[in-house]
Amino acid sequence: MSFSSLLKKIWHFLWYEDSLLSWFVNLILAFVLVKFVIYPGIGFLFGTAYPIVAVVSGSMEHHGQPPDGWWEQTTWYEDHGITRSQFTQFPFKNGFNKGDIMVLQGVKPEAIKIGDVLVYESSRHVNPIIHRVVAITEDNDEYSFQTKGDNNPASDRDIVSEDQIRRTGKAILRLPFLGWIKIGFVQLLGGLFS
Repeated sequence: MSFSSLLKKIWHFLWYEDSLLSWFVNLILAFVLVKFVIYPGIGFLFGTAYPIVAVVSGSMEHHGQPPDGWWEQTTWYEDHGITRSQFTQFPFKNGFNKGDIMVLQGVKPEAIKIGDVLVYESSRHVNPIIHRVVAITEDNDEYSFQTKGDNNPASDRDIVSEDQIRRTGKAILRLPFLGWIKIGFVQLLGGLFS
């Protein structure tokens, strides 16, 4: 059998054969392509190891309230020197929800501004945290960041260092609800193996 005819058989098996084995092999190939080619490729383009993340908590939710209604229920930002006018200029000023997908872009620490939404790694949590920057400190060209989930009553206990954001970045795009696919899948697998 020539190499050309072998390729034709493989092509037919993958694209035209309607068998359970063909479907299974296609599923495995799709997973391998996404996990080891597409996702790393997007990460390379966006300068981050995590170009796409699913939001797994409600810490940034505004519960569907309009900006004015949400702002009236929180005093934390004004108490800490961030005005309503400033907040309305922040990215994701309406928050985002558990189950949303966030697209990230790698960012240099000196380019981060108050109001940006960072993803950072923490030893306290299994999943990376995605919260808003509420204060920035610079000491000898080293930056650290105080963050807060919009829906949380207080800022985060940890001060975020440059090392914690080196592989992650800041959120630049929100895709509503698409993260529920991943969350549901992880919960299903967790239920099967617990």
